[in-house]
Amino acid sequence: MTGGRIGAIRWTIIGLFVGAMVINYLSRSVLGVAAPVILTEQAISNVQYSWITSAFQLGVMLQPAAGYFLDSVGLRIGFTLCVAAWSIITMAHGFVHGWFGFAALRGLLGLAEGSAQPAGQKLVAEWFPAKERGAAGGIYNIGASFGAVFAPPLVAWAVMMHSWRLAFVIAGGIGLVWALLWFFYYATPARHRRLRAPERAYILSGQEARLAARAERPSIRAMVRQRELWGIALPRMLADPVWGMLSFWMPLYLARVRGFDLGQIALFAWLPFLAADMGCLFGPAVVAFLQRRNVNLIDARRWAFTLGAVMMTGMAFVGMATNPYAAIALLCLGGFAHQTLSVTVITMASDLFPRNAVATATGMAGLAGNLGVLLFTLLLGQMVDQVGYTPFFILLGVLDLVGAALLWTLVRKPQ
Repeated sequence: MTGGRIGAIRWTIIGLFVGAMVINYLSRSVLGVAAPVILTEQAISNVQYSWITSAFQLGVMLQPAAGYFLDSVGLRIGFTLCVAAWSIITMAHGFVHGWFGFAALRGLLGLAEGSAQPAGQKLVAEWFPAKERGAAGGIYNIGASFGAVFAPPLVAWAVMMHSWRLAFVIAGGIGLVWALLWFFYYATPARHRRLRAPERAYILSGQEARLAARAERPSIRAMVRQRELWGIALPRMLADPVWGMLSFWMPLYLARVRGFDLGQIALFAWLPFLAADMGCLFGPAVVAFLQRRNVNLIDARRWAFTLGAVMMTGMAFVGMATNPYAAIALLCLGGFAHQTLSVTVITMASDLFPRNAVATATGMAGLAGNLGVLLFTLLLGQMVDQVGYTPFFILLGVLDLVGAALLWTLVRKPQ
């Protein structure tokens, strides 16, 4: 019996969730795209901008709290509240003045938007058999890249029609509409009215018994003592600064180092995120290819991460490229490589932790990832005026090789 013959409600659910990821990353990417205009209009320095972006990372670092909240109240109500909150906060960006006001809103936005990845992994763990989890995780993470793809043209259009403030209002309004759709459509597999018995049986039969929801959810203290948690958290801490660079600093880099105007940024700044979309599918495809050759699931994911880490070394040459379009091409390679390895390690949470703890585990790994972005962006903001961007691109090119070594060392294959 194959998934295609028994119904596809699970894929409809993941398709709906893709919309949330698009809105999530659209909302957070608008600031980065509009930064050249906002920083000039508001007289915000590079150092102050690093504090604004760092406030967002501090908020997102509370992902363990978001994951625990979602594990406790469920995805239907919990995620509806989170999406509604981040949408209202996004709209509020359109009415703020000064770097401190932006920093305060970015902190709140990070807190609310940090729920997305824990929600996604909880959704994948509940709705998909093990052999489909990688594909489902890759598909919903495409939404992250598409959100960033849509941000440059949205900001350019908003500036031409009104101002950068309009872009925030539109992004927030779209999120509120999505929250209503989620509330009225979503339910767990056990309660979804449109899910037929054959598809429900197919989902359950393909899930590992050892990952079934337990009567007593593991405490955060107990989870911290597991080497598997560190095995996925530390590679994320080393990998996620690439996404921070692309989302928050790439438009400034293109404007101030490569001489791009807002129109050129709208034309080119979305390309690395389009490449990242392909990486979302490439990582799970590599895992599936290896599994068909009898490679263990955990080993297959580790090899896919390692392949992404090797490709990421191309990022080291962005600052050395003399041609701006060669730099764009290398940034595209970085986006592709990052999502190849990022989707892989994020999905491992659903391979290693029980279904009523997977959102918490994902949130804890997300805390580490966003700590990496926080430290990287603070360092960049303090030093970019003195040393330029090139040393930071070199650093991004090698960090994931260290992450691959940690993934192979710390994560054990379940018995």
